[in-house]
Amino acid sequence: MKLIVLIPILVILSIISLFIGVIPLNPTDMFNLTDQQIQIIFISRIPRVISIVMAGVGLSISGLIMQQLSRNKFVSPTTAGTMDSARLGILVAMMLFGSATPMERTIVAFIFALLGTFIFMKLLDKIKFKDPVFIPLVGLMFGSVISSITTFFAYQHDLIQNMSAWLQGNFALILQGQYELLYLSVPLVIFAYLFANRFTIAGMGEDFSKNLGLNYRVIVNIGLTIVALMTSVVVLTVGTIPFLGLVVPNIVSMYHGDHLKRSLPHTALLGAIFLLVMDILGRVIIFPYEIAIGVVVGVVGSFIFLYLVMRRSVYE
Repeated sequence: MKLIVLIPILVILSIISLFIGVIPLNPTDMFNLTDQQIQIIFISRIPRVISIVMAGVGLSISGLIMQQLSRNKFVSPTTAGTMDSARLGILVAMMLFGSATPMERTIVAFIFALLGTFIFMKLLDKIKFKDPVFIPLVGLMFGSVISSITTFFAYQHDLIQNMSAWLQGNFALILQGQYELLYLSVPLVIFAYLFANRFTIAGMGEDFSKNLGLNYRVIVNIGLTIVALMTSVVVLTVGTIPFLGLVVPNIVSMYHGDHLKRSLPHTALLGAIFLLVMDILGRVIIFPYEIAIGVVVGVVGSFIFLYLVMRRSVYE
C-alpha cells in the first residue's frame, strides 16, 4: 500500500470523525453553522481528531523503534512495561506533587517509563532463550508487576479513582486546552526519522554496529528516550491504548519490509488510520453512547496479536 493511498484515507476518516457525535452535525451544516456547532467543532471535534492522529502516530512509531532495537516483532510499549512504568510515574507525581502541572507529570512519567524500558532491555540481554513469543511474555509479566505496585500505592493513598483515568484510553474527554501536550510528539517523530538508519544498524547487533563505526549504546539510548517520552505524553493525555504499537508495525512489515526509514511514514499513517477506525467504531456501535478506545483497540488488537503469534514462524 502506497503513501498516496494512505493519505486520502486518513483525510476521509478525519472528516467522517468530525461529523460523528451526540449533537448532530451534517456536512450541509458547514455552510450555515450555528454558534453551538462552531463551538462543538473547534472545542471538541477538531481537538479529538488531532489527538487521535498524533497518538496513533506516536505509539506506532514507538513500537517500530522498540521492535527494531530489540530485534523482536512482538515488543512494543504495551509488552515491554513502558506504559505501566509511565502510569507508575504519574502516580508518583500525584503523590509527591499534588498540584503538579501536566508538563511536570510528563517529566516524572517519562523518567519512570525510561527506567522501566531500560530494565526490560537489560532483561532481554540476560535471557538466553530468545523465542519470539517468550520475550513479550516476559515484558507482560514485568508490566504486570509494575501495574500491581501502582495499584497498591494508589489504594494506600486513596488515589485509585484518579488513576483509573489512565488505566483505559479514552478520547471522549478530549477538549481544547487538554490535548496540546501531544504536540511534543511532532519533534520526536522528526528525530525518529532522522535517526532511522542508525536504528536499523543498531538493530543488527552491537558488534555489527561497532564495525560500522556506530556508537551502539548511544543510539539505543536515543531510541528508548524517544519511545519513553512519546509513550508518557500519550498515556498522560488520553490514557493507555494497548497493542497499537505492536500490531501496526507488524502489518506494515508484511507488505513493506523491515527497512525502518522507508516503513516509518507508512507506520505513522497506518497507526493514525487504525486508531481513527477504532475510535469511529467505538462511537457508533452503541450510539449515542461510546465505548472507550482502550477497550476497542484492546479487543481488536488482541485478535491481531494472536494471529501474529500463530504465524510466528515467519519471523524465526
